[in-house]
Amino acid sequence: MALLALEAIHKSYFLGKEEFPVLKGIDLQFDRGEFVSIVGESGGGKTTLMNIIGGLDRAFSGTVRVAGEALDHRQEKQLDTYRREMVGYIYQSYNLIPHLTVLDNVLMALDMTTLSSAERKARAQQLLAEVGLADQAKKHPRQLSGGQKQRVAIARALAADPQIIIADEPTGALDSQNTQEVLEILDQIAKRGKLVIAVTHSEAVANYGTRVIRLADGKIVADERRRPAYPVTKPTALPAQPLPASASYRTAFKHLMYNFWRNSLIMLGVGIGLFAVILFAGLGNGVKGYLNDQINRVANPRVITVLKNQSGKQMTSSELQSSVANIAANPKKATISASELKWLKSLGGVGKVEEGYILPAYQFSANGKQQSGTMLESWSSSVKASLLKAGHRPKRGQVVLKEADAQALFGKHARKWCLGKTLTLTFNWVNQDNQPVQVTTSLKVAGITSGTSSASLVNAPTIKRALRQAQALTAPTMVSLKVGSLSRVKAFAKQINNHRVAGQRVLGAITIGAVLTRVNTYVSLATDLLAAIAAISLLVSALMIIVTMYMSVSERVKEIGILRALGARRLDIRRLFTAESLLIGLFGALLALVLSLAVAAGINAALYSLIKYQIIQITVTDVLFAFAAAIVISFLAALLPARRAAKLNPIDALAED
Repeated sequence: MALLALEAIHKSYFLGKEEFPVLKGIDLQFDRGEFVSIVGESGGGKTTLMNIIGGLDRAFSGTVRVAGEALDHRQEKQLDTYRREMVGYIYQSYNLIPHLTVLDNVLMALDMTTLSSAERKARAQQLLAEVGLADQAKKHPRQLSGGQKQRVAIARALAADPQIIIADEPTGALDSQNTQEVLEILDQIAKRGKLVIAVTHSEAVANYGTRVIRLADGKIVADERRRPAYPVTKPTALPAQPLPASASYRTAFKHLMYNFWRNSLIMLGVGIGLFAVILFAGLGNGVKGYLNDQINRVANPRVITVLKNQSGKQMTSSELQSSVANIAANPKKATISASELKWLKSLGGVGKVEEGYILPAYQFSANGKQQSGTMLESWSSSVKASLLKAGHRPKRGQVVLKEADAQALFGKHARKWCLGKTLTLTFNWVNQDNQPVQVTTSLKVAGITSGTSSASLVNAPTIKRALRQAQALTAPTMVSLKVGSLSRVKAFAKQINNHRVAGQRVLGAITIGAVLTRVNTYVSLATDLLAAIAAISLLVSALMIIVTMYMSVSERVKEIGILRALGARRLDIRRLFTAESLLIGLFGALLALVLSLAVAAGINAALYSLIKYQIIQITVTDVLFAFAAAIVISFLAALLPARRAAKLNPIDALAED
């Protein structure tokens, strides 16, 4: 049984509706051990016949049989397998992949076998030694002579141990000495039991083979056996497999490095966009953390501040805080009644209930100076001692001044010497009949808070005593509840906000968590806006990757044809370009990470002495997001170029200059 048989092969090309027949009924049989030369003038159909035999051309009529089994040329996957398992190509123009070394060019065919990595490398080195190029393995094709390139092409054709070797004008670009050496190698291949088919117009090549087939005007005009085919022993074969994804990534990486400086600009563009996103995300984290830290330094997150709900309707925390300004207009309406206070104390799980006061306006007098202000509050368990910059928390008859009040009364060095000094506090309130009453009391300075504090703070019983002495209303305007568990704060706040009397909401709760949530929301909005602006550069980067990939496809058309001839699938071609794009994205993300960490470290070092906080905090989530964004952007950017590459006709790709 013939190894290869062609039956009634017809092939035509069309220009519009006009048909140009090229092959007009070809019937041939080929056996193992033959060195067949197909001779004919240019345009006689030799190359077309070679493409049909090699499984590259699918648009013809007739049958190709391999070991008696017909190939279905309509099934692209079957042809891919056929080329991978049965066919090796040797080209006149060598068709070596320029960005791969000599060794890697041979290994590319071996990647489609089931040999281990070590076995593939050993076989490639052995083949290069057989063609006299053992010492050239690390060179690139541009560093070789024409004869050396053809030897590499022969080694690659033999790599996967195919049964059919197709040589297209194998000596057309060689001098006489190299021609003789290449013909001897081809003859040795036939002696091993392989079928060698050389397509040529050279009589010297034709006379070297065991059989000469002459083709003219699309027909066989002569089929002459010059000498018997070589005896065939048991044929050898290497188990084949589709090109692994790892091979695609290795090839993509090598091409990336081969054109490193051009690709580095693309990676830099991707990196800058991702760097901005990471940095702004880290800045948002840092600002949130800093604000949370500052708020938690001055307030206890387990304490709920309860105010009077003067509207009777549901109020947000910000609306509740804003309502404090209405205390001055009607202090009595802002007070918390005894029944409401009793209800608060009845709540289970509350560890401590403190009555307190918020005074909307006040005046301090000392040393013949006066200082007016707004929002004088009573000290409660919600205030942290860390707020104090000097002194201690106020006891009966004492006050803690915010730094602005202290400096106004005692000078800019007040923190050093005003502790223990006496001042007079004056504020307006109302009596039981809601008539205005002026309240005055003497206080000693117990401490000073930082300049960022929102209010001076007075001992609550001290205010209550002053109110009583002035016969003013003593009901509290604020109550602090200390909750036993931080996890229950939100539930208690909700319960207080929903407490109704006669269908009206009478109380409102403010928690540090609510304040932090609002602050964090604002910071997140600002951070997201900055990150969105930075992300625009990622769109530009994506366009750059698309352009780069289209350029890469255009430059590597010949390589695509070579890979398809070796048996690579369309999937493998798509993956090759997708892999390169993904590598660009990943390297860009890595560059962005390095830049972000370096810039963050510099900014944190510069600002730490001022704020005592790492203001840029890059988290693992930020880094993972950046890498995920790089992968998604680079993958999407590669889809169209990779699809275009995979759709290229292998024959047209191999013919590309």
